[in-house]
Amino acid sequence: MPTYDFAVGQTNPQTFPTAALQAAAVSAIQTESEALNRYPGGKGHAGLRQLMARRESEREGVPVDPEKIALMNGSMQAVTLAGQALMTQSGDIVITEKYTYSGTIAAYKGIGLDMHGIPVDEEGMRVDLLEEHLAALPKKPKFIYTLTSYQNPTGVTMSRARRLALIELARAHDLPVVEDNCYGDVHFDGPVEPSLYALDPDPRHIYIGSLSKIFAPGMRMGYLLAESPFFQQIVGRRFDAGSNYFAAAVLAEFYKDDLWGHCQRANVVLKQKRDRLLAALDAALSGVCVWSKPTGGLFLWLRLPVDIDLQTLKTAAAERGFYYADGQDFNVEGRPVHYLRLAFGHVPDEQIDLGIPILAECIARCRKSNASPDFETLFDDQADRIRR
Repeated sequence: MPTYDFAVGQTNPQTFPTAALQAAAVSAIQTESEALNRYPGGKGHAGLRQLMARRESEREGVPVDPEKIALMNGSMQAVTLAGQALMTQSGDIVITEKYTYSGTIAAYKGIGLDMHGIPVDEEGMRVDLLEEHLAALPKKPKFIYTLTSYQNPTGVTMSRARRLALIELARAHDLPVVEDNCYGDVHFDGPVEPSLYALDPDPRHIYIGSLSKIFAPGMRMGYLLAESPFFQQIVGRRFDAGSNYFAAAVLAEFYKDDLWGHCQRANVVLKQKRDRLLAALDAALSGVCVWSKPTGGLFLWLRLPVDIDLQTLKTAAAERGFYYADGQDFNVEGRPVHYLRLAFGHVPDEQIDLGIPILAECIARCRKSNASPDFETLFDDQADRIRR
């Protein structure tokens, strides 16, 4: 039976630059053999840090100091270290989007943080509701964590107005903001919204980037950008003697003469996959479900009719070889929700064409009525309602 895997968030293996990376690895081994025999230290490979500083500067339009960048073994290491550095005891509060990356939920709950989720809409975190939530809290949160662009799992991008409002609110409450922009280079349409640190040079802004989503997750290469004293506090939390120097050396060699070429080539194909998925959903599920139309990233968020039993749907889809990520996995409250996430970056085109009709058939079979859905938008106050 064919398998249609829309569950795992990976980029497209078809655009992986095998020959170019092989040449970069040979060159890196030849030129960096001495450095490969030393521990890299907390900041990591200087050449790759310089390239990532240049990458950020060119995308964001502001100067970036490579000495304020630390390479990480994937962006999740930066997410976890930032949480550990900013908290003081178990039960400390962190503010996030109500739906956020399942790995972040596991990491933050694992180190003892109490996650408070703020609803999202098509413009990102509802900052107006965040203000109300902060006023009602019994104690001050330690920080705000947000995925501002091409958010995982919803695919939405925070508007510039919403970003500025978040900056002002965080300043008013003296709160650090950890901005996870790990999908920032995976851009398809429209303007690239500036990162928070580019909009405002507040030293409480902590920024996280990644090469996993545009290059390859197996390289395990991310980075953190921060000012003093947060930079020292976060880097001082690592006990691994530094990030993978070999991977960093190979990537520095790969990127040194063409910083954006691979990104541009990969995004063309990823956009085609996104468009193919949107067309397949429109043909198979229009009038039954609604979904996000991401301008970048690797994910699409789909809202299900509330007359579906969620476990029955998951079982029925798996029996047909179709796999998706449960909305519950991304809900900081851990409750079932009538949403699912479809990852499209690594899915072959023919599997998109053949798989989405299978999902549509399973949804139709698992509904308890033929009534039109009682929603027209992806987000509203009733989106989490469960009917049994």
